[in-house]
Amino acid sequence: MRKKSIYKGKILGLGIYEGKIEGRTVRREVIEHRGAAAIVAFDEDGRVILVRQHRFPHGYILEIPAGTLERGEKPEACAFRELEEETGYRAKKMTPLITYYPSIGYNTEVIHCFVASGIKKVSDPRLDDDEILSVVKMNPRRLVSMIKTGKIQDSKTICAILTHVVKKL
Repeated sequence: MRKKSIYKGKILGLGIYEGKIEGRTVRREVIEHRGAAAIVAFDEDGRVILVRQHRFPHGYILEIPAGTLERGEKPEACAFRELEEETGYRAKKMTPLITYYPSIGYNTEVIHCFVASGIKKVSDPRLDDDEILSVVKMNPRRLVSMIKTGKIQDSKTICAILTHVVKKL
């Protein structure tokens, strides 16, 4: 496949790929993304630590903490970093939960989900200038209910929480 870069931004790019697949000429527009890490974490009372974050153009979204991998950064390192930056909690361990492609047909983004353990509050959140979020703690049953009723629509939150619940069965 030949690739022509159309755009390269801070967190994503756009490439046009042309080539042959099974003898057929194809052309694909692909959003290129380094990937992300997302974290399921529970506080000392067993509540899920979430963030209420403004996600333009959708407004405020309730989701698990997550962030884009820095260049050359391993997903686990990103998970440790993002949990502390967004929530002020530090984890002793990150256990892989699920890895998935949220938009596989046109996007290279892969999301690596982890379960944090041994967490401890160490600071206030340290947000990027363009991040607008607050920390929310929620009972896991209520969170699952909000997923089932469509009140939670963020794919990484849905995938990670439901995978965590299924693994507990």
